[in-house]
Amino acid sequence: MYRKEICGKIEAADASAMEQARKHWMSVGKPLFSLGKLEDAIVKIAGIKGTPDYRLDKKGLIIMCADNGVVEEGVTQTGREVTAIVAENFTKGMASVCLMSRQAGVDIFPVDIGMAVDVPALTKDGQKVAYGTRNFAKEPAMTKEEVWRAIRIGIDMAAGMKERGYEIIATGEMGIGNTTTSSAVASVLLGERAEDITGKGAGLDAKGLKKKITVIRQAIEKHNPDPHDVIDVLAKVGGLDIAGLTGIFLGGAIYRIPVVIDGLISSVAALCAAGITEKAGDYMLPSHVSNEPGGRTVLEALGLSPFLTCGMFLGEGSGAVALMPLLDMALKVYREMGTFEDISVERYEVLQ
Repeated sequence: MYRKEICGKIEAADASAMEQARKHWMSVGKPLFSLGKLEDAIVKIAGIKGTPDYRLDKKGLIIMCADNGVVEEGVTQTGREVTAIVAENFTKGMASVCLMSRQAGVDIFPVDIGMAVDVPALTKDGQKVAYGTRNFAKEPAMTKEEVWRAIRIGIDMAAGMKERGYEIIATGEMGIGNTTTSSAVASVLLGERAEDITGKGAGLDAKGLKKKITVIRQAIEKHNPDPHDVIDVLAKVGGLDIAGLTGIFLGGAIYRIPVVIDGLISSVAALCAAGITEKAGDYMLPSHVSNEPGGRTVLEALGLSPFLTCGMFLGEGSGAVALMPLLDMALKVYREMGTFEDISVERYEVLQ
């Protein structure tokens, strides 16, 4: 499934369903627009699903796990062996996002799309593209064929979620070095300087950050990725987790499932999906703004405003999961609160 076929499968969000949802909000017996962005989210999801009458009872988090060859350059505080350790903890319910997901009623689906080692409880045939990417400081991270394979895996994952009755998907990732790859991709696609996009990730000091920025800048100069070709950019300086998540966003658009963006890595994948087809943006919901310097810049490029501003940078899908209870509460009001007529209160008017 390539670009033309993907674009042909994605329809714009349903404007009629969104208008019906807006009208319903106007009849709910509370001050108009008083739930702010949450009301907008409920309206947007109506457009995604093609109906103003829907539920979000079954929620899933897909976590793309992959290793990055650029870790060899010393751009991280820890080694890539940590990727497999944390990924295995997903299967045991021991990672941070596992605890958050249980609280939020979200099922977790970790995917080994490109870890450097196999994890028996996680690694599955047909989901692993490679044993990590190559070191993009020396050579392109992937081939274009590997990028497309990862994207197709993401699309297939979204299709499977739809078949199993999941009504909303959160996105997450695990991979040491992936703030380096995502910063590189964002720098190219947005035409921003590496130093304005790149942050300390999981704990670099000032010296480590300077090296990280240098590695990114030199790799971009070496490989000269085409900013108008998402696949070229991903192949040269990206990661398999980003490519897989790009497929999730595209799959959400194909199968009309809202997909929640997590932090920097996830938002860069969303940017890649929108670069393949702008229509994919209709199916994305932001969660929070990452504490990484590029976090807000990428969301602004997508035309999205975060619901949460908590200074989070945990990853794993934690920010996307944190949004779910807020959506549940907003949907509860939307679906169950009485109208002005029901509670015998004069309807509010929109005043200028």
